[in-house]
Amino acid sequence: MGKVIMIASGKGGTGKTTAAANIGAALAMRGKLVLLADMDMGLRNLDIALGLESEVVYDISDVASKRCAFDDALLRNGRFENLYFIPATQTRSSKELDDGSIEEVRQLFKNRFDYCIIDASAGIEGSFAYAAGCADEIIIITTPETAALRDADRVISVLEENGKTEMRLIINRVRADLIEKGIMKNVDDCVDILSIPVIGIVPEDSELFVSSLQGVLAVSNEKSAAGKAFLNISGRILGENIPIMDFSEKEGFLMKLRRIFGKKGV
Repeated sequence: MGKVIMIASGKGGTGKTTAAANIGAALAMRGKLVLLADMDMGLRNLDIALGLESEVVYDISDVASKRCAFDDALLRNGRFENLYFIPATQTRSSKELDDGSIEEVRQLFKNRFDYCIIDASAGIEGSFAYAAGCADEIIIITTPETAALRDADRVISVLEENGKTEMRLIINRVRADLIEKGIMKNVDDCVDILSIPVIGIVPEDSELFVSSLQGVLAVSNEKSAAGKAFLNISGRILGENIPIMDFSEKEGFLMKLRRIFGKKGV
């Protein structure tokens, strides 16, 4: 049986979809059979991140309502062996879904793939509950800013109220210079606020933006510090003992983070 991991955030703009795409691709690069499932109903973007927007015919709603077979909705990402994608509906409401159909979809995910990475809707509305219902584990992604942390804390509380205890944290778009100036929160602050373990810290990285403009995921860009961070996160998901500091070849930036974060690292 495979494992279903939901990528969740309290608010938009934290890099949730980018993280889902890169983590899924990184797991596929490590030889795992991976499904990327967009469950942001009505606001899907994962197809664009993967360069598959022109190939979408069926979506997860069609599978749940049995308008098509599971295989008919799956799209294969040609750039990564073992990486598949199923899109969210762009036009239908999440109200079409119910607990029974979602459980059937969950079993399809787990029976066919080693890992399914779900890109959930931001916040706690819409299809959030259905995505959470599918998940064995949840990765919360936030930026180290007060508003994002407050919203992430609310998401964690809702998940805990619904019996979800397997949660880990990605702190995204970290800038050492802003932490030094006290504009961004440091890792200790983030952990104190959210009280869940950190699985990775991803630096702000211009190469990530360049890669996305070129239709390439950061994990394929050797120059991308963010890409290296996502590769390391995938290793930690697999249980590998990867030091959380080991993410960047940019020594100056790395040394700043070591000085600011101490042993917690990135």
